[in-house]
Amino acid sequence: MDFSTICIWCWVIPLLVGALCAFLGYLIGKRSAKGVDTSGDLKALQDKNTRLEADLAACRDSLNSASSAPSGTTDAASLASGFAASEASGMGDVGAEAAIEEINFDAGGAKAALGKSVKLNDLKIIEGIGPKIENLFNNEGITTWSGLADLPVARCREILMTGGDRYRLHDPASWPMQARMCSEGKWKDLARWQDDHKHGKL
Repeated sequence: MDFSTICIWCWVIPLLVGALCAFLGYLIGKRSAKGVDTSGDLKALQDKNTRLEADLAACRDSLNSASSAPSGTTDAASLASGFAASEASGMGDVGAEAAIEEINFDAGGAKAALGKSVKLNDLKIIEGIGPKIENLFNNEGITTWSGLADLPVARCREILMTGGDRYRLHDPASWPMQARMCSEGKWKDLARWQDDHKHGKL
């Protein structure tokens, strides 16, 4: 092999290597860019954002209807103050649960099933709970149906006893279950249960 042939290969081999590297770099870059645009994480975040926007819109609609309803759900100012109080006391989850109940609350469906007007998170809709007992629970931070639904029966009895011996005769065994029906909007089930159990009296 003569000197000129060696010189030619000295130029050709680096050019081929450079071209091959450029082509591979192009393919890798194209694949990376395509992966970013169609990644599962990005799609999941976009879906989550869409759901949050829908929830926000529903919450705003519910607040608007609540503030204009004469005897329906709580108004926007009271809901906002509830959020502020829950944040101040480090109970953000309680505020979130109240917002979910606000969105899902159907005052018309509740009235049709129970035969009377129902206000959001009115604990008195639960058989066995009157204004004084509701006040005892509110004083302990139980202000929503979901909050009562998550409460153990033993804790319900403890709260009752904060009012004195006169509340010893009350049986809260069914209260968390009834509260769960309220928080999930199962008004027909609640009405049927209360009728079957003589309005809460087993």
